[in-house]
Amino acid sequence: MKSKLLKIKKKRSGRDSQGHVSVRHRGGEHKRFIRLIDSQRSKLDIVAKVTDIQYDPNRTVDIACLTYVDGTKNYILATVNMKIGDKVVYSVTAPIKEGNKLPLGQIPVGMAIHNLEFRPGSKAQLVKSAGSAAYIQSIDDQKVTVKLPSGELRLFSALCTATIGQLSNADHSNQKLTKAGDSRHRGIRPSVRGVAQNPHSHPHGGGEGRSSIGMNPKTPWGKPAMGKKTRKRKNKSNRLIVKHRTK
Repeated sequence: MKSKLLKIKKKRSGRDSQGHVSVRHRGGEHKRFIRLIDSQRSKLDIVAKVTDIQYDPNRTVDIACLTYVDGTKNYILATVNMKIGDKVVYSVTAPIKEGNKLPLGQIPVGMAIHNLEFRPGSKAQLVKSAGSAAYIQSIDDQKVTVKLPSGELRLFSALCTATIGQLSNADHSNQKLTKAGDSRHRGIRPSVRGVAQNPHSHPHGGGEGRSSIGMNPKTPWGKPAMGKKTRKRKNKSNRLIVKHRTK
């Protein structure tokens, strides 16, 4: 069963399909397995028992191992109050209980949720990091207004599914890396300031002795940095935003 839940994480170290560095300062992380998470909860109307709660080195939230009545096992994201021995289910008529997955239209207003779908039938894409939770604000026929962790209010279909409860390991944001090795184990390599490099390696480089940037801040590839907006935010789903996220 382990072979179905785990697979070796290959080291790509911030490189693209051609082997070129696409993300700098990555590499040398600790060997690890990928835990395959069943975000969709593939077994409908079948009760599962939480048999273990584990640490996952690939994500900030803890994971729970589910064992179904037919003997199959799956991983899901663990909630704050989930414990070994709990029984959870994915069903349209599931009781309102942490770990159960239901359509948004069946969940009471004010309930904390996670593993939220963008559209019915899509994979759970929203609210999956440690300690996070979204909240149902209102239900109007086939539209449900949800407050996301960013503060954004967005409309969703009542047929979109979500899992009840706030995600575990809420203290993750307070944890500090206490030594350089903590970053290296995570695959984060040191970065060098642009002004400390030579002019062939970075636009900020060169000069006699210590020098300032001497120009508007630029990326290593000469694009404007710090302040200039470079993204074009044209998204059809923006029309579903009731209130933009708080800054």
